[in-house]
Amino acid sequence: QVQLVESGGGLVQAGDSLRLSCAASGRSFSGYAMGWFRQAPGKEREFVAAISWSGSSTYYTDSVKGRFTISRDNAKNTVDLQMSSLKPEDTAVYYCAARIGTLRYDIGNEYRYWGQGTQVTVSS
Repeated sequence: QVQLVESGGGLVQAGDSLRLSCAASGRSFSGYAMGWFRQAPGKEREFVAAISWSGSSTYYTDSVKGRFTISRDNAKNTVDLQMSSLKPEDTAVYYCAARIGTLRYDIGNEYRYWGQGTQVTVSS
């Protein structure tokens, strides 16, 4: 069992930066690949970024490449999402998740443990 708690969301203006953090507790955080997903009102949840258990590999959806950076600190049991050049279309609730699957990083069903989410609102 892994418990995940996100923080760092808020209201920012377009072009601003924001750093989300996900704190994990429970078993073997370092053994899980981790991901960030988001869900905007009226839309389906979508993949944002993922990082391998070691941190050596990262994956991003096309719309955030070059703007978002995912990182992790296995000693601190945290995974962060640094977001820059934010756009109004980045507005969503952001969730971190721990992956148990082995096929793809961008599918929510590959992830077993989810946080409660943190709201990010980007005004134009």
